[in-house]
Amino acid sequence: MNRVIEMARLMQGNEAVAEGALAAGVRFFAGYPITPSTEIAEIMAERLPCLGGKFIQMEDEIASIAAIIGASLAGVKAITATSGPGFSLMQENLGFAAMAEVPVVIVNVQRSGPSTGMPTAPAQGDVMQSRWGTHGDHPVIVLSPSSVREAYDLAVKSVNLSEKYRVPVVLLMDEVIGHLREKVVLPSPGELEVANRATPGVEPEKYVPYGAGDQGVPPMANFGNGYRYHVTGLVHDQNGLPTNNPAVAEKLLNRLQNKINLNIDDIMIDTARNLEDAEIVVLAYGATARSASQAVKNARKEGIKAGLYRPAVLWPFPQQKVGALAESAKAIIVPEMNLGQYRLEVERVAGGQTRVVGVNRVHGELITPEEILTALRKVHKQITPEEILAALREVHKHDARS
Repeated sequence: MNRVIEMARLMQGNEAVAEGALAAGVRFFAGYPITPSTEIAEIMAERLPCLGGKFIQMEDEIASIAAIIGASLAGVKAITATSGPGFSLMQENLGFAAMAEVPVVIVNVQRSGPSTGMPTAPAQGDVMQSRWGTHGDHPVIVLSPSSVREAYDLAVKSVNLSEKYRVPVVLLMDEVIGHLREKVVLPSPGELEVANRATPGVEPEKYVPYGAGDQGVPPMANFGNGYRYHVTGLVHDQNGLPTNNPAVAEKLLNRLQNKINLNIDDIMIDTARNLEDAEIVVLAYGATARSASQAVKNARKEGIKAGLYRPAVLWPFPQQKVGALAESAKAIIVPEMNLGQYRLEVERVAGGQTRVVGVNRVHGELITPEEILTALRKVHKQITPEEILAALREVHKHDARS
């Protein structure tokens, strides 16, 4: 008990991200200050030199992501942190990292937009951009925490997944989680799972830089270790040389997707509550899931059979789980601080099997439990057979009296 008390800390979400990244082995940060992510840069500037790492404030966000790509190619685990306008500037190089299979982590603490929007207001408007912001079919993994402790855990997980699958990973925060302070107990270093990229086990002259490797992920030789190979954003063959061969292009682009799609079980993280008998499921992520959790509790007290499903990995989309929910639930409510970005994906997978209802706000404030509870009540009234029968009886009584 004394050990737990000693390790308990009051920690901000952005601080948790920085500490999680460091625990996962990150030793390079390049970034440009932007609200509401700046605390991550400030903490990394202070902590990295103490651990033998490097912090660089770049001239803008384009240079920031370019710098972490370079550091990663040299064998250093690297991240950057930004918000909406900066995340937009990073999209071209995010695509380069995906094509060249360079592991990097981009933390995006979302704020209201578009453009400069409301810099200090929370939002979840970058959900689709995090998946499709850069051009072309590309692999990406996107995680979204709902608490300060989870911000730490998912920062570690983001670095691990990036290294394991050689893919850019986006840690998609929102201002509420970034600036929230909670008491947390962090794991000891020995309790953490820390993944490192696979490196070649052959001599430099036998190294094939973009061969399929295990699970479709090629081993990665770090620059400066005697392995020479070509890195390009162009379609390339297994030796890294540009090509216009249709068969080679098809094979490469499919492999980039499949190294994610074929490892969903390893990548996916989610939580569920009261789904066993749920007639209405609230599907929520990020800070909104906190309000959703309370709304589900309150609905249960009113006799509404509500449940909560919270994906902590937004992309790849949890298609199998959502498909199963669509088969069993009479409705799915999707609250978001945007105009319905993730709801559209839920509707696509639900495929008309169940009703999908959005609770959407873009006013710069967190959706409240009461707003979600109100939606639960309305949907419950519309779908409960007993309510419909009772209403019909009242109509019949009125007709008889007339």
